[in-house]
Amino acid sequence: SLRHASYNTAALRALQILAPAAVKITLANIGELPLFNPDRAEESIPSLAVLKAALRQASGLIIASPEYAHGISGPLKNALDWLVSGEEFPAIPIMLVNTSPRAHHALDALKEVLRTMSGKLVDAAEVAIPLLGSGLDANGIVADPAMTKTLQSALHAFCDKIRELRVESGSG
Repeated sequence: SLRHASYNTAALRALQILAPAAVKITLANIGELPLFNPDRAEESIPSLAVLKAALRQASGLIIASPEYAHGISGPLKNALDWLVSGEEFPAIPIMLVNTSPRAHHALDALKEVLRTMSGKLVDAAEVAIPLLGSGLDANGIVADPAMTKTLQSALHAFCDKIRELRVESGSG
């Protein structure tokens, strides 16, 4: 979400706080991407270049997105459209974070898009935490023992899957 007080961003920032020292979680700014237009695919778009470079360097991808009108948020769908034909995305392990557990329509649609893009959804790392209407920021999430346990467990499963895939590919 592009909102300043986004629960999804708060959840991602909580994951940054809870991550082990060896794990670096970087937040991408997808709000600066222009609207997707395949005619511009060959242009040099700085915000897209930054996003693609970050994905090339990443061992995995964590996505947290709100649901709007039973669908994926516009900025996230726009970013995925820019990445759909690139080399940066296929087979990258993906952790999904849902901050409104009743918002299953967008989650289901997002999973379909990610599978189409050959993303590797890590089911054991999919997490739902009830933040909608809570007023919690990242520190408030981390202060909640149940949410901390849920996020740490999902992050641990995600890191385990990344390590497993590295061993399988011979790169780690």
